[in-house]
Amino acid sequence: MKTLAEFKESLKSDYPTNEWSAPLKSLWYDGKGNWQQAHAVVDHLTDNASAWVHAYLHRKEGDNWNADYWYSKARQKRPNVSLNEEWEQLVTHFL
Repeated sequence: MKTLAEFKESLKSDYPTNEWSAPLKSLWYDGKGNWQQAHAVVDHLTDNASAWVHAYLHRKEGDNWNADYWYSKARQKRPNVSLNEEWEQLVTHFL
């Protein structure tokens, strides 16, 4: 899988592919509307990529303090774009 369109098409499946990284799996679950599972995938991980997705999830939740903590762990800043735009940017980045 190489494109955002292919990733979005995969949301029709019941499960993400095992070949994906934890950040992509998390974004897949979020794309399916399952924030809890998306969070569970990255909640225990400390690498920069997982922290970045973790930050996005807390931003989506509305917990900006916690989001900013995770953005800093990921060496990122909270973006000034919509949540949908950030989700697409993250998926594209990790693909």
